[in-house]
Amino acid sequence: PGMASAVEGKKALVPSSSRDGEAKKPRRRMRVLQQIPKEILEDPELKEAMKILPKNYSFEVPKTIWRLKSAKSKRVALQFPEGLLMYSCILSDIISKFAGVETVIMGDVTYGACCVDDLSATALGCDFVVHYGHSCLVPVDPNGFLKMLYVFVEISIDVNHLCSSLQASFKAETKVHLAGTIQFTAALRTARTRLKSYFTHMAVPQAKPLSPGEVLGCTAPKLPEGGVVVFVADGRFHLESLMIMNPQVEHFYKYDPYSRKLTQERYDYKAMFKLRLGAISQAQGAKTFGLILGSLGRQGNPKIIDRLKKMFEAEKKSVVVVLLSEIFPAKLELFANVDAWVQVACPRLSIDWGHAFTKPLLSPYEAEVALGKVQWQQVYPMDFYSKGGGPWSNYHPEVTRTLKTRRAKTGRRRRVAPKIAYEKPKIGS
Repeated sequence: PGMASAVEGKKALVPSSSRDGEAKKPRRRMRVLQQIPKEILEDPELKEAMKILPKNYSFEVPKTIWRLKSAKSKRVALQFPEGLLMYSCILSDIISKFAGVETVIMGDVTYGACCVDDLSATALGCDFVVHYGHSCLVPVDPNGFLKMLYVFVEISIDVNHLCSSLQASFKAETKVHLAGTIQFTAALRTARTRLKSYFTHMAVPQAKPLSPGEVLGCTAPKLPEGGVVVFVADGRFHLESLMIMNPQVEHFYKYDPYSRKLTQERYDYKAMFKLRLGAISQAQGAKTFGLILGSLGRQGNPKIIDRLKKMFEAEKKSVVVVLLSEIFPAKLELFANVDAWVQVACPRLSIDWGHAFTKPLLSPYEAEVALGKVQWQQVYPMDFYSKGGGPWSNYHPEVTRTLKTRRAKTGRRRRVAPKIAYEKPKIGS
């Protein structure tokens, strides 16, 4: 129930600022701001143009202009999730004018960072992509022709109210785990700094390579038993990922920064397990499998497709590989000869909507269970992009090479994107 409403209008129980929090939060950003020339940061015309954008949304316009000018970019692709498309034309006009570049707005649906569409941007003749609203999930070759900039679009929220809500709702000895979507991770860090003197245990969990506190719809950190989870977001999709990964945690709460309400959330694990085990059981009798490579940006990993294809063929199963940008029941029903499907796009598509398909639609993990390669786990793995994920995940050694490091000319070690990100999928049965 809306516990935060009890503290609505109350004076905050925490100070409005924290020196520790202020010292830790902007370090990286301060270094970036110091590099941006004053003629960009202090441009009165640019400041005036930016006033039309919402003040609590950080679109990092000066940084973007500086990066584009530094790269001597000519044509820039701008990619947005649905919720930010309303600002696309404004940002396009500002960037075109002040960076002196041509901009292309990529209007295809973007569900997450896995949908970054560098391939289409290259085909359009772009030399730079600015991807808004998601973290740097998909590696892109730093030495390649196409440059990338991820703008998280951090959203400023009333951290005082968040802190007051938690203090009013939980006892000081409660173990509190703070998490949320990428837009609110800065607020999570600030809240943790301010509340660590009140709560005996205050943590911001991390599933590498994600940022501390960040949760994806397919990837979430593993938490210890006990305590409560407070998830900062306006919806349940990402929270459900954390819930699926941590059934041992009894109490999950969602803090909506817009309505400023704290509500307890629940997940029906038994119903989900029943549906997924039923689909796996049905798929075990299939003779022909369709392997779907998600082609929405970088959503599908060809290496996972290749691995699954070999596994099915070793079991004398017929295999057909299909590329789809979006997966709908009506589309799959056109393939009458396929008995069961495995989609390498988003695990949540199988978990949340698998029941809507007439034939089993498995995730890579479920496919391995169906083949007897792994046993069904009592905790459904939400580790699709986790460094510690299973063999069905993107970063497992059996799927992709470990990121190599090499010495740059400066003497620093630099991460090099895995080559599999640039391999074309092998299509055929």
